[in-house]
Amino acid sequence: MTDGDTRYEIAVVGGGPAGLTTALYGARLGHDTVLVDRGGGRAAMMADTHNVIGVTEDVSGNELLATGREQVTSYGGTFERGFVEAIERDDEGRFHLDTGDEAPIVADRVVLATGFSDERPDPPLPRNAKGLHWCLHCDAYMFVDEPVYVMGHGEAAAHVAMIMLNITDEVDLLTRGAEPTWSDETAAQLEAHPVDVVHEDVAGVENDPDTGWLAAMEFDDGTRRAYRGGFPMYGADYNTALAESLGCALTDDGQVDVDDHGRTSVDGVYAVGDVTPGHNQVPVAMGQGAKAGIALHKDLRTFPRSTESIAREGPVDDAEVPAISPALLETAVAHESHAGGPRDTPTTEAAADDD
Repeated sequence: MTDGDTRYEIAVVGGGPAGLTTALYGARLGHDTVLVDRGGGRAAMMADTHNVIGVTEDVSGNELLATGREQVTSYGGTFERGFVEAIERDDEGRFHLDTGDEAPIVADRVVLATGFSDERPDPPLPRNAKGLHWCLHCDAYMFVDEPVYVMGHGEAAAHVAMIMLNITDEVDLLTRGAEPTWSDETAAQLEAHPVDVVHEDVAGVENDPDTGWLAAMEFDDGTRRAYRGGFPMYGADYNTALAESLGCALTDDGQVDVDDHGRTSVDGVYAVGDVTPGHNQVPVAMGQGAKAGIALHKDLRTFPRSTESIAREGPVDDAEVPAISPALLETAVAHESHAGGPRDTPTTEAAADDD
């Protein structure tokens, strides 16, 4: 490590629900933690938050993320707005995160929460979150008994169209002129379900003048079909460049391969959220972040000292505890959630003496 480097135990790349939760657990469990986020992302696109217990639906994605950042920093975590261009590992096993600044961020462990981007169909399209929706399990409830479209020409599009029949009896599958690529078996299933397959491309979009919500779509053959909303199904582009540069194994679907606690195939590298396999849901991402945060704590915590270390280093001295950095100790003692209650921030020396 050179002069000017900033050293942390945990560096989290990506500030969505998974990354924020990992950083929150890291800071609250006594580890110097930094979260680097470039902004945007799938969660930031949410007009409303669905399926998150304790969070009302009028909370936008940006509001949810802003609250998360405030929580992380309130517990002593560091938040940096930036883009991690590269990560390298030194001979001592530490990770150096290049954000374009003169000095890199140095961390003992790195967590990749870099997510993915949905493949967007060509325009014309409805307005995002007002007729164009990306999460079936989040937004299907909004379209109960409403006319719905599913856009795409592959297996996923065909199956989502049939799934939507659980919600409404008016479902169209829009191939937009592309040749269907679903299997013969799926074609037989479609034939047996009341889904209209529309092959004409979309020529225009009509929005409700009062609400801005989708009202209808116009097609190349001059027909008009009413819709309240729908789902484009064209796949995803997983943001795995950093993971691949570190040598992390990927799944056959192009996601970062992890165990049940977010550990990748590379020691010291974790991955959570939409860049890994699983349901792309905010509560799921939070759960993954929590499990990774606990796994990181078990990996990094100083005590209990093993019997081998005790034989080598001797018993734990009173001066060695608590094993938390002075800055995090000071923040914790002053935090409103501390057992002693809110208080004026003590000096580091006073905090150490109190303990």
